[in-house]
Amino acid sequence: MSKDRFILLHPGEARPGRIPVPPAFAVKARTEDTEGRLSLLETTLARDIPRHVHHEADECVYVLDGVLEVEFDDRTERLGKGGFVLLPHGVPHALRKGSSPPPRVIQISSPGGWECYVEDLVEAGPAVTTGGAFDPVELNRVAARHGITYETP
Repeated sequence: MSKDRFILLHPGEARPGRIPVPPAFAVKARTEDTEGRLSLLETTLARDIPRHVHHEADECVYVLDGVLEVEFDDRTERLGKGGFVLLPHGVPHALRKGSSPPPRVIQISSPGGWECYVEDLVEAGPAVTTGGAFDPVELNRVAARHGITYETP
C-alpha cells in the first residue's frame, strides 16, 4: 500500500468532494482514495430510501445509533445499534428510518462510487423529491448513470 494513499480523519472530519454535501453525509473514503475498491460514508438517514437495486455494487450498512428498517425479500427487519446488513448487488431493497432521531450508519459500497451518486443527488436538489419524499421516477434520472434502478409505481 502506498503511503500517498494514507488518510487520517479526526472525529467530525470528512473528505472533500467535487461539491459540498450536507452534514448528513460525511465521506470518509472516496472511490479514488481506495483505487476504486470501495467508498465509505457516515450517514444519517434523514429520508426513507425507496425500493431499488444496485446492479454493480454491494452495499454494507452498519448501524451506529438509532434504528434502521431494512426491507428485502418481502420482509422488513429492524436493526439497532451494532446491527449490520450486507445488501448484495442485484437484490431489491429499501431503507427506512425506524427511530427519531433517525439512524446514523456507516455505509460501504464496493466497488466505490456511492459518494459520487450522493453529490449528483445534492446537485439535483428538490427535483428528486415530491412532497418532501424521494420520488423514484425522478431518482432514476440521476441513479441510472450509477448502476441503480428505483422501482416505480
